[in-house]
Amino acid sequence: MAAENLSFVLEAPYKVKFEDRPVPELKSDHDVLVRINFTGICGSDVHYWAAGGIGKFILRGPMVLGHESSGTIVKTGSAVSSLKEGDLVALEPGVPCRRCARCKEGKYNICKEMAFAATPPFDGTLAKYYALPEDFCYKLPEGMTLEEGALVEPLGVAVHIVKQGGVKPGNTVVIFGAGPVGLLCCAVARAFGAEKVISVDIQENRLDFAKRYAATGTFIPSKVSAEENAEKLVKENGLGEGADVVIDASGAEPSMQAAIHVARVGGTYVQGGMGKNEITYPIMAMCIKELNVKGSFRYGSGDYKLAVELIASGKVKVTELITGKVEFTEAEQAFKDVKAGKGIKMLIEGVKD
Repeated sequence: MAAENLSFVLEAPYKVKFEDRPVPELKSDHDVLVRINFTGICGSDVHYWAAGGIGKFILRGPMVLGHESSGTIVKTGSAVSSLKEGDLVALEPGVPCRRCARCKEGKYNICKEMAFAATPPFDGTLAKYYALPEDFCYKLPEGMTLEEGALVEPLGVAVHIVKQGGVKPGNTVVIFGAGPVGLLCCAVARAFGAEKVISVDIQENRLDFAKRYAATGTFIPSKVSAEENAEKLVKENGLGEGADVVIDASGAEPSMQAAIHVARVGGTYVQGGMGKNEITYPIMAMCIKELNVKGSFRYGSGDYKLAVELIASGKVKVTELITGKVEFTEAEQAFKDVKAGKGIKMLIEGVKD
């Protein structure tokens, strides 16, 4: 007998299982039930799998993994008006309270009551079915594939980061980290009109891809001080007094240190990557330059919609990032491959009947 709702469940670090769970019920007339078709593996998923927690979010019981998903609508609540059965959608996997001060000012991504997929204690999307409010499902335009739909989530992260940086036409942008989010930040910055987009990483093969993908230039740091690396980066890439916008999408302490020195006076620095809880930071340089320093967390109002539009219009191409697809039953091996640094973006197919 086929499983009703086969799910990929994390029980403890490196301990996972496939479990048949009840099909989610629609809790509201505005909810929809989605059959998951593809799910990408994110660094946070791998971190939960390997360490059992990220910061204050600690695994305390079994949890379904996954949050970068696309799927097909199979059931709609009685009040749903924008979607119907059979529609293909990208899932925005975090539902805020909608009532707090942050939600009301449009910053629902930092809602304290956010219920985010695969963030303890909330189950993720690596299951046959997942339920979500209709306004957190984005219908894929004609011609946009379900594989591309699964990449809307990381692109939404990149859109939010680049918007936090205020990138505009003619800007020079330096992005530390050439993983999936860093690469997508390069593509979004170009789509926003940046004149120069420099990708920085310690792996030459990643930078080779970045140059082919969206970066106008690249830089490999040397084992010297942050200030020396910054000076060399700025000089080699013709950035004059420094970059208008600098983004860290690596979470690596040396990158964050160099990034502050790369930014021009009065420039903007955005922290998009997550790393250690505490680091040594060049605060004097930050103050003297009077930098605009911003954090970036997930995605907010309008980010998912714009991500879909960027893909559908061809302004950002995401299929080039997909380096492999595996069947649902091979999900654990996919996690191992991502942890080992194989490829850029791995997709797990939906449960087969």
